Amino acid sequence: MGLKARIKSVLPRSLFMRSLLILVTPIFLLQVITTYIFFDRHWDDMTDRLASSVVKEIALIADQIEQVQGQPERVEVIAEYYGRILELGISYRQGASLNRTDYDLSAWGAIVHDTLSRQANTIIRRPYDIRIDIQEKWVEISVQLKDGVLTVVTPQRRLFSSSAYIFLLWMLGVSLVLLLIAVMFMRNQIKPIRRLAIAAEKFGMGREVPFLKVEGAREVRAAARAFLEMRERIDKQIQQRTAMLAGVSHDLRTPLTRMKLQMEMLGDHPDATALKQDIADMEKMIAAYLEFARGEGGEPSERTDLSAMMTRVLDQAVREGAQVTGAIQPEVSAVVRPVALERCLTNLISNALKYAGTVDVQLYTDEETVQILIDDNGPGIPLELREDVFKPFFRAEGSRNQKTGGVGLGLPIAQDIILAHGGTIDLLDSPQGGLRVYVRLPM
Repeated sequence: MGLKARIKSVLPRSLFMRSLLILVTPIFLLQVITTYIFFDRHWDDMTDRLASSVVKEIALIADQIEQVQGQPERVEVIAEYYGRILELGISYRQGASLNRTDYDLSAWGAIVHDTLSRQANTIIRRPYDIRIDIQEKWVEISVQLKDGVLTVVTPQRRLFSSSAYIFLLWMLGVSLVLLLIAVMFMRNQIKPIRRLAIAAEKFGMGREVPFLKVEGAREVRAAARAFLEMRERIDKQIQQRTAMLAGVSHDLRTPLTRMKLQMEMLGDHPDATALKQDIADMEKMIAAYLEFARGEGGEPSERTDLSAMMTRVLDQAVREGAQVTGAIQPEVSAVVRPVALERCLTNLISNALKYAGTVDVQLYTDEETVQILIDDNGPGIPLELREDVFKPFFRAEGSRNQKTGGVGLGLPIAQDIILAHGGTIDLLDSPQGGLRVYVRLPM
């Protein structure tokens, strides 16, 4: 799998999620870049300056105490004065030695320790030790002087600026508010697209399309108007075709009826039998042509019990003497045009029985579709002809009996009905050695 394919595999499928990703990605990158620049430049510089200020104060106090060593009263005065002015806790242990301690630091403690150490190495220039208590929020710095140890305790707030927290909170808060506002607007923009998609899907399945309001962005409105105009043209064409076919049916059947009456008047004439058969064949072909051209576009869709429908079709085939077996899952239902689908199933089973001794039918469901399998033990259809048999008037004479009398419209009619329901129909190899018709219908 290439890089492009891998990227596509992880991208969201819905338009809303893709639009949200397009919006969130630049906001996230902007926050990351802004945060990096802020902490790399402003926050680091500010922390260094604050740490430098504290360390310079400690260095000043250390110099003052060293100048008055041996005078405890003066040391106390200096400690009290600078502690009050600078808000520091100052103590001096005469004659003590510095004991360095090693302990584990948290991530924040390590940052504070490194910053203070960098400044202390440059400014204090004496042995020192730093202890940090993150929970109590204080920092203790001990410095080794000539005759003792100076200890200074400072609150952590003197070592960093609260502007970092304020900046991050404002940035995150504003981003969340903008994101929520964008999500609300995106939902309103995507609703017309979703309604248009649902209407187009229902129309493609031959179901009744509810009223579609033209709204949304300019491009969405244009698409909705184009869909409504297309639906109106298709409905008008279907009505005109139905009216024309009704007239054609009447005009063709009338002379055929007169011809049949004339054949009856001929009695036992030698040519009468052949002519009667020709007329019957013509009626059969005309009926097939009209059935293919007319379809069932005017029949409304409704929730139908497909298990009961398939049982009726199989019972009818058995009553006619066919060897048919079935495994029908109970209580399978779907929104279909019942008359058209039942005729389609009847045609598929009858077509299989023409060329096979036995037919096995299965009907079951998965999570989203209805599955119908029709297996026979006949001669089958060659793989290279399985697409051609769905073309009108095509007959696979190379594998089917030439005396069947069909006109090559059975499978095209069945495919037209299945596709009109939003389903699929495929021809496969049957485990029984013949042909398998595999039908999938949306539930």
